Amino acid sequence: MANYDVIGNIAVVKFLRGEKLREKKKFAERFLRENKQVRTVLEKSDKISGRLRTAATKFVAGEKTKEALYRENGCLFRLNVDACYFSPRLSSERKEVAGKVKKGENVLVMFGGVAPYAIVIGKLSNAGKIVSVELGRECCKYAKENVKRNKLENVEIVQGDVRKKVCGKFDRIVMARPNLKDSFLDVGFRAIKKNGVIHYYGFYPEEEKSEMLEMIKGEAKKARKKIRILKVKKAGEIGVKKYRFRVDIRVT
Repeated sequence: MANYDVIGNIAVVKFLRGEKLREKKKFAERFLRENKQVRTVLEKSDKISGRLRTAATKFVAGEKTKEALYRENGCLFRLNVDACYFSPRLSSERKEVAGKVKKGENVLVMFGGVAPYAIVIGKLSNAGKIVSVELGRECCKYAKENVKRNKLENVEIVQGDVRKKVCGKFDRIVMARPNLKDSFLDVGFRAIKKNGVIHYYGFYPEEEKSEMLEMIKGEAKKARKKIRILKVKKAGEIGVKKYRFRVDIRVT
């Protein structure tokens, strides 16, 4: 059984290893018949590469395009699925985080991609200014288009490395980081206001959850910050007994 994600008009499918091309095409053509909103089926590569953690796809059936138009939480996004990491599985997660944002809060989104967190927060909360910082140039191009498409005036897109581009202080920080070795918590602790909240995403096996929390406490100590862990939540399974955890951190 193939695993797949539907991103608007595109289905990105991870086929079983060794599956023949004719079987892939047969699956894709049946999928297109049964899912009228989907017009393109792409095969997802196993290889995720680079600092942007993107995976190339191969065309299987339907319209030859890599550009998706996707709706979630009352928002509309356009993106290139090869150039920009995007997970529709985080839709409810983005809505939950937006629901925590209080009126007038200034919010920073690190590793902002095509701005799904920033835009959902902008649509569903009464936040003040929202800044989304993203390294990828093409992602930023789409992010700026998406801000206009959703008619938001309080969302700013900044292109560049978070270590160089994050400036100022924020009431709330969403660290929507990809699966990298660097935690980037030093950047988050530097940019958070007193009594602010950081939503940190980490990728760990279940049995290493306590090590993740010790790492966070160690980074806080290095930054000379006092913290309180408000919540630890599994925000998706990314492998066999390996999860994307969201840790809500109050910096006191």
